[in-house]
Amino acid sequence: MLFQNLKVWRDEVPRSGPENMAVDQWLIENVGETPVLRIYRWEGDWVSLGYFQSLAEARKLFGDTPNYVRRWTGGGIVDHRTDSTYTLAIPRGEELATTRGSESYCAIHRQIAQCLGEGGIACQLTEVDSPNDSAACFENPVAFDLLDGDGAKLAGAGQRRTRWGILHQGSVAAAAGALDVFPSFLSNQSEAYMPDETARWREMAVKYRGNDWLSRTL
Repeated sequence: MLFQNLKVWRDEVPRSGPENMAVDQWLIENVGETPVLRIYRWEGDWVSLGYFQSLAEARKLFGDTPNYVRRWTGGGIVDHRTDSTYTLAIPRGEELATTRGSESYCAIHRQIAQCLGEGGIACQLTEVDSPNDSAACFENPVAFDLLDGDGAKLAGAGQRRTRWGILHQGSVAAAAGALDVFPSFLSNQSEAYMPDETARWREMAVKYRGNDWLSRTL
């Protein structure tokens, strides 16, 4: 198990892209001493961009139909219209937060693989980056992503290391319910969690809704 204790927020409220990103940022900034797993949904059709990705490139890939939001974490461009999405807020005091990025990424994906395998979804960890240079996250597996039985990318994530700990935002190309038992693969001791900070999330969502953030260039 990765954690001794775990708070689990099964967020049943469909949220816009900016609100989902604001909630996740709030989680890591207020994580306390216990890791938090949030499994959540999207309101409408959304594609998210990694912190370093290009909005123009995203629109080349997915057109003008979906809405776009930029994440605070790295990683590629992810279509959330058919995926299952989760976030882990890992306090800096956790052993996993002291490891290298590749090690924490691999550790979390090993648990995802076990969870999906128990649900009848065969998958395996990649060991090297794909030679494909596509910006689309699920067309460009990197080391320790998960592939299905046909070699297609099944799960990926982006991370950001902060002074509070690690924010890990993950996506699994599987139907709703695929992550229902994921908490039991992270910790033997989990408790339900549901914060009530709606006003603060709405304040923070202003940044993620703004064109300056979405269209930023590096």
